[in-house]
Amino acid sequence: MNQPHPNPATEERLAWLQARLGADGSVSIVGAATALGVSEMTVRRDIAELEERGLARRVRGGAMPLGPQTFATRKSARTRAKARIAAKLATLLPAVGTVAFDASSTVMRAAALLTGARDLTVLTNGPETFTALQGRPGVTPVLTGGQLDPRTGSLVGPMACWSARQMVADLFVCSAAALDVSVGATEVTADEAEVKRSIASTARRVVLAVDASKLDHRAVAVGLDLASISLLVTELDPDDSRLTAYRALVEVR
Repeated sequence: MNQPHPNPATEERLAWLQARLGADGSVSIVGAATALGVSEMTVRRDIAELEERGLARRVRGGAMPLGPQTFATRKSARTRAKARIAAKLATLLPAVGTVAFDASSTVMRAAALLTGARDLTVLTNGPETFTALQGRPGVTPVLTGGQLDPRTGSLVGPMACWSARQMVADLFVCSAAALDVSVGATEVTADEAEVKRSIASTARRVVLAVDASKLDHRAVAVGLDLASISLLVTELDPDDSRLTAYRALVEVR
């Protein structure tokens, strides 16, 4: 027997959930239920419907978009949170030495605030970040090379990993698709996770920057475990209860 088609009210909720997934990068069941004025069970059923249609992936407590998102899509999501994170990151960046940035839109915002550099080499696997750093006084941008993943806009593959391991960064600033206390930072592709592990393997210090929508979620591939992360930066106050479990494992700012 064929399954009945969702009614118009359901379709409106599904469209709303898809819009939020695109704008925020995740949806929580509790938040969606409150915003839509329906029960959490209704939202669970709606998320299950989106997953059945291949439009989302269920995670603990909510849903995430299915598969990688383009750089342009990520850049336009959660802009206020990213601006607060970038302001925090800017205070951590040295004037001299070597730093590494991943290809995330969150970290690129921090790169845009990079001022006062005197002799700073910046390694990145993000072509957008590399371009944004061109012509900045005191900054020497270096691109890892590798294969461009059109889904994410980042450079990945053996060449990207090999070249990343040739430089020792004083600081590696990166983001992640999701962060979970048990498994650490995770990515939407195994290739992306591998590049981040390669850069982190030679970095003296690793800073992970994620907005609150990524907390307590898991993506596809494990990138960095919490033991390898020196500092966690979010837009939240460090004493926020949502960071309680993380404060026991890593410094939070």
